[in-house]
Amino acid sequence: MRTEVGETSEAIFMTSGYCYDSAEEAAARFRGERPGMTYSRLQNPTVEMLEQRIALIEGAEAARATTTGMAAMSGMLLSTLSAGDHLVAGRALFGSCRVLVDTILPRFGIETTTVDARDVDAWANARRPNTKAFFLETPTNPGLDLCDIGAIADIAHDAGALVMVDNAFASPIVQRPLELGADIVAYSATKLMDGQGRVLAGAVVGSEKWMNDTYLAFARHTGPNLSPFNAWVVLKSLETLDLRVRRQCDNALKVATFLASRVQNLVYPGLASHPQHDLARRQMKAGGTIIAMHLEDRAQAHALLDALQLIDISNNLGDSRSLMTHPASTTHYSVSEAVRAEMGISEGMLRLSIGLEDPDDLIDDLGQALGAAGL
Repeated sequence: MRTEVGETSEAIFMTSGYCYDSAEEAAARFRGERPGMTYSRLQNPTVEMLEQRIALIEGAEAARATTTGMAAMSGMLLSTLSAGDHLVAGRALFGSCRVLVDTILPRFGIETTTVDARDVDAWANARRPNTKAFFLETPTNPGLDLCDIGAIADIAHDAGALVMVDNAFASPIVQRPLELGADIVAYSATKLMDGQGRVLAGAVVGSEKWMNDTYLAFARHTGPNLSPFNAWVVLKSLETLDLRVRRQCDNALKVATFLASRVQNLVYPGLASHPQHDLARRQMKAGGTIIAMHLEDRAQAHALLDALQLIDISNNLGDSRSLMTHPASTTHYSVSEAVRAEMGISEGMLRLSIGLEDPDDLIDDLGQALGAAGL
């Protein structure tokens, strides 16, 4: 979308509202009888440009941008589910998503069941007559378990349920869940889509019918919409998304190969040692940008973190800079110790998000940090 000045970089429309040529024009827009925007809580030209770009990259009919990834996740679920409905979700989810599934949704009368998402039969066995949706993340945060999207989609659709996928770890460059049978995909666009640690953003993509009939009214009246400035930042980042993600995946594979020689329990979907490596090869175009490792205990994990010189300690991921965190004390601190154990998050677990640095420099930093931690 270009204005009359013909700019090469998309314009930022920093406006909260819009004017009309007449009172009838305003009324007609609100009735949906004439094209045009009414209020930036629902529509904005810059945000719309981002939504169109995300839909094109994803291969989706429609997309809506949100203020954060959690706004995308909660909006996807709350717009679809009502009191008396049942949701089946994978056990291994981002910490806030587990809180949403375990604590917040039940407050509104929505029944939830969590299953080992790697076990296709577990999804089938969890179905009930009132099951309306399956919610999964693959690769999972932070353990990097994989879910067979196609097989799970067949089970869900047989029961008349929708399949919702958190695809933030993979991005549409590495994995396209809609092509594998998913119905709705949600993102923390803060991660790889921006990928430079600048803004918070999220996105929900799916069919025009679901977006218009289910999600749009929810968005209109609850206000999760993204700001024009943040939309513009992510819009510009999408221009390099493919280049960044492919380079980061290449770096991650090289770093993971090195770490596998030093760390006994190293998890990366791109390595043959991953228990679901064959599934990764079928539904992912690369191994992704995240590596997980399990050390002896929290003390050893913290010792490694404290020894890092190039890699930053941060709970963010998908950044152009490499970042490492201790999930048990950061991203998944909000869930109970029992739930962390259920999700495979040990006290010695570390999650490493690989950036765009020279991989040899990352290996040098990790090598000296491992030594400092006694490995």
